[in-house]
Amino acid sequence: MNFNPNDLGLDNGNLFGLPSTFKDSEVVVLPVPWDVTVSYGDGTSEAPDLIREESLQVDLYDLEFKNFWQKGIFYLKSSPVLLEKCKKHRQYAVEAIKLQEKGRTIADSFTLKTNTEQINLACEEMVDWVYKECIKVLNEGKKLVLLGGDHSTPLGYIKALGEKHKDFGILQIDAHCDLRQAYEGFTYSHASVMYNALQLDHVKSLTQVGIRDFCEDELDYAKSSKKKVNIFFDRTMRYEMIEGKTWKMICDEIVKTLPRNIYISFDIDGLQQKYCPNTGTPVAGGLEVDQVFYLFNQVKKAGKKIVGMDLNEVGKDVWDANVGARILYRMIGEWIVD
Repeated sequence: MNFNPNDLGLDNGNLFGLPSTFKDSEVVVLPVPWDVTVSYGDGTSEAPDLIREESLQVDLYDLEFKNFWQKGIFYLKSSPVLLEKCKKHRQYAVEAIKLQEKGRTIADSFTLKTNTEQINLACEEMVDWVYKECIKVLNEGKKLVLLGGDHSTPLGYIKALGEKHKDFGILQIDAHCDLRQAYEGFTYSHASVMYNALQLDHVKSLTQVGIRDFCEDELDYAKSSKKKVNIFFDRTMRYEMIEGKTWKMICDEIVKTLPRNIYISFDIDGLQQKYCPNTGTPVAGGLEVDQVFYLFNQVKKAGKKIVGMDLNEVGKDVWDANVGARILYRMIGEWIVD
């Protein structure tokens, strides 16, 4: 097939209109259309396929990574069964959250108890599905990027990576800590993903960057972790830069907390809201895109090895998806270009 990277994007079902097949691609992207437990705005389950559609607008030449697309990027088909299960159980979650907001508890509400049990079972099945899908891709020797969905979606991938890597740390870009235990009664809540990840023996550390919305329990958990959890708060970093510290200096401090092997988890609400205004749980403040990618550059320069990555919480809007597609493209470039 003749492919002209300077021409318009071809709507061929693949990301960026690339002619890549699974076999000849170095990178495989797994969409996970799931946002059952989100506690504010929903719709991120629709983001993966919308990102694929908007990716046709991305010009393929990159100033830093040149024509890295030639290494091959392949988008697996989104699961309609998973999306349908998501929509069904999202209705249960909305009802459960509303009951809790009115002061009801699992102990005094049969409906809340039933809904919570069904949601936890469905979410456990999602995590297991992701785990199995990721194992299949990893066994083919591919680099895998998970595309959510909400931030609960990468847990199965993080679990699967334990089959390939003895240990690694997580570098998390996020507005939230996601260290709540079974938030709103949901064991696999998007607000609990990093708490759950830290229960896995092969996850040795967690470094969080851009945090600006958290509860006291999460802060206490981080403080009691004996430096297993390192938080770089958005406000603290911003004040330091106002007083003269450079972003490079801050990045150097971040990199010092990271082990050799790194998994990157990028919740797009870690950025300023202007980039993705329809993300599920927006928070004022945040990072610039170039700050994040400069940090990724510094991670690589320090000799760290990226073992996996995810992008999640992109809103169900064409602007958000367009930005998400461009961030996804650059993330892949960071990974596969030495």
